[in-house]
Amino acid sequence: MTVTAYSSVWDLDVFFKGGSDSAEFDQHLLETRKHIDSFFNQIHNWEPANSAADSAAISEIIELFQQTARKVRQAGAFVSCLQAQNTEDKKAKDLRGTTTELSAAFQNALTAFDQKLASLDQSSWEQIINDKDLIELSFVLNERRENASEKLSQEEETVINALAVDGYHGWGQMYDVIVGNIKIPYTENGEIKQLSVGQAANKFSSPDRKLRKEVFDNWEKSWNSQSDYLSKTLNHLAGFRLNIYKLRGWSDFLKEPLDLNRMKKETLDTMWNVISRNKAPLIKYLERKAKLLGLEKLSWYDLDAPLSKSETKLTYQQGADFILEQFAHFGEEMTAFSKKAFEEKWIEAEDRPGKAPGGFHTYFPESSQSRIFMTYSGTPSNVSTLAHELGHGFHTYAMRDLHLLNRNYAMNVAETASTFAEMIVSDAAVKNAGSEEEKLALLEDKVQRSVALLMNIHARFLFETRFYEERKRGVVSADRLNEIMTDAQKEAYGNALDEYHPSFWASKLHFYITGVPFYNFPYTFGYLFSLGIYAQALKEGKGYEEKYIALLKDTASMTVEDLAMKHLNADLTKPEFWESAVQLCMDDVEEFLALTEN
Repeated sequence: MTVTAYSSVWDLDVFFKGGSDSAEFDQHLLETRKHIDSFFNQIHNWEPANSAADSAAISEIIELFQQTARKVRQAGAFVSCLQAQNTEDKKAKDLRGTTTELSAAFQNALTAFDQKLASLDQSSWEQIINDKDLIELSFVLNERRENASEKLSQEEETVINALAVDGYHGWGQMYDVIVGNIKIPYTENGEIKQLSVGQAANKFSSPDRKLRKEVFDNWEKSWNSQSDYLSKTLNHLAGFRLNIYKLRGWSDFLKEPLDLNRMKKETLDTMWNVISRNKAPLIKYLERKAKLLGLEKLSWYDLDAPLSKSETKLTYQQGADFILEQFAHFGEEMTAFSKKAFEEKWIEAEDRPGKAPGGFHTYFPESSQSRIFMTYSGTPSNVSTLAHELGHGFHTYAMRDLHLLNRNYAMNVAETASTFAEMIVSDAAVKNAGSEEEKLALLEDKVQRSVALLMNIHARFLFETRFYEERKRGVVSADRLNEIMTDAQKEAYGNALDEYHPSFWASKLHFYITGVPFYNFPYTFGYLFSLGIYAQALKEGKGYEEKYIALLKDTASMTVEDLAMKHLNADLTKPEFWESAVQLCMDDVEEFLALTEN
């Protein structure tokens, strides 16, 4: 029996009282600027001597890096939370500009540091990197040095970072402003209501097809009404990136996302090839679902429709209790972390107007606390999202004692921990179903995730790849973006849908994120990679948590290929691993098809 009633609204005052008007936060921003200046001066004053003496200088700079990075990330996390909880918060939008400037200044200092690392000769570097204070950071420092050698001069990269504040990042912020002003009309009890984007998205899981279609039609109209602004924004973001790549001499626009994800192109190609060859069961599922809903073919707005007219709903409290109960079967540390998140108001889940769409996890390094954002309306999908974001939080928690440089894991392995947590909860939900109808609904929620990761994300990857190819030759119009997106969706979904979502390129935040290019394939990688880990966890039982934590700790200090070989004895450049992971998805599909045969 639950003693604590969990709040669905987070606590940000524990960091800085007063929200966007916080005097404490203003002071924090001043201190952060001072730290960045001090960090930059220390780097500027270091003249590499190509000797063992450089080890001490690098150690001092890295210590100041840790202090400065904590302040910069604390500020960025706070503003992200302010903007997400209230899209009308104008002061938060101004603060985002300030934190972006601070991040750019910090990045300039890091660029100068990396260039100095790259200037050291190889024999001196090998001696330096084997110093007792630096050897634990050898992977990351070697990576930074190598990346710097592939970029422009320090002066040129500094100019790029400075111009990016009002150019590149400015366009990313413009997207947030446009989305914040979008409202989706919706009729309820004869009255027209204006929904935020986040609220409208939740309506696509309604059992009422008429309602779903109304929301979808208005959704398309609302995004298309802003398509001139949105296409301009997307074109400028891509154009900025492509121009930098050209200046650096990079011909492949996938080089940066692959480097950021510490991943070989061979691995990415193998993964997509295996997925493309194994979509037949997913297409059968989409055809079966259409039949069960009494339709010839599904449309985009039917993908998340429940098969039962009675929706399975869990209150926020019930969802939290269920997650904790299932995590407890896996391990004590994951459970304790998640319980703390619920009890100490780390989660913003309230379903109210004015919130940003989607969900995320962010970390406040100076406070050693996470915050999770989502809009919870009680669906099984919401419970999965909550578990997913807690998985992100646990990943950060597992690495809490490592050096900050060894905690900067890439997006693809970040999605591994979140998906793993999701799998624990969704698997348990299916097994604990009280009726065949409930089991079918929960099993379908799992299959929907495979559709999302192996079809929807594939469509995003195909769209973005083709868009970038065309953007090299010039600006791509909104109408053309609609065409590219529709074609990508048809290919990714095996032509199994009746109506598609042409304006998806406009409605999906991930295409506009400036921090990470190609914010798509890492999700699919993380999903399938986590299935390999999950299969191992099922084999070994409760004692696997210790090995799981060891794997998470390594996620920021080796390539994904080395990580898989070390912890799973798997070669990611070969199809075998991906075939076995995809088969685990198809097992759910086959079970669904068997249950719905009659």
